[in-house]
Amino acid sequence: MKTDGLNDIADGIREHLDAKHRAREQALPLTREVIRLSANAIRAVHRHEFPAAEALLRKARSNLEQTEMGLTEHRDIFHAGFVHDAQKEFAEAQTTLALIAGRPLPSPDDLGVMGASYLNGLGETVGELRRHLLDSLRSGDIAHCEECLAAMGDIYDVLVTMDYPEAVTSGLRRTTDAMRGILERTRGDFTMAYVQRNLEQRLRELEERLERR
Repeated sequence: MKTDGLNDIADGIREHLDAKHRAREQALPLTREVIRLSANAIRAVHRHEFPAAEALLRKARSNLEQTEMGLTEHRDIFHAGFVHDAQKEFAEAQTTLALIAGRPLPSPDDLGVMGASYLNGLGETVGELRRHLLDSLRSGDIAHCEECLAAMGDIYDVLVTMDYPEAVTSGLRRTTDAMRGILERTRGDFTMAYVQRNLEQRLRELEERLERR
């Protein structure tokens, strides 16, 4: 048995794995920062600080582009999961900004993210819309609450049509199931608040009529 050349083979593999390891180590902090920036952008959106949210998301997008370039020759690392998570959080922040600010909804191509990441991020936007709806409900903006609820329903209706294996959609079914629960709770909360406000309004009108007699 001859093992001539084995050391050369091992050196070649080692060189490839070293490059892959370096690429992964460079990508990980970039994607972690994307997640942090996206979370901060969502908080800014809920405070209606849209320019601040946009600045955070520009930095997040730059990080994602650097990640894409750094993993061009290491697609197995690119699809290992952590890039998907970062793209999902970025998509959630971007779609939350668009919906709450009353802007056109960006597409996956607009954001430079994978379709599965986009859909999962869009699904999680339903939770952010619930928070926004409850804030609007406390301020008495019933019409805007109805718009939010309609948008939540539209998103859910699209997500349930994506009937593909979990390996293809990166866990979209779990996201969709969670969003269904959020949508149902929000509908219940809104209905109860709406009925209560109508009742209070009718009682005030009745009191005013009685006072005029």
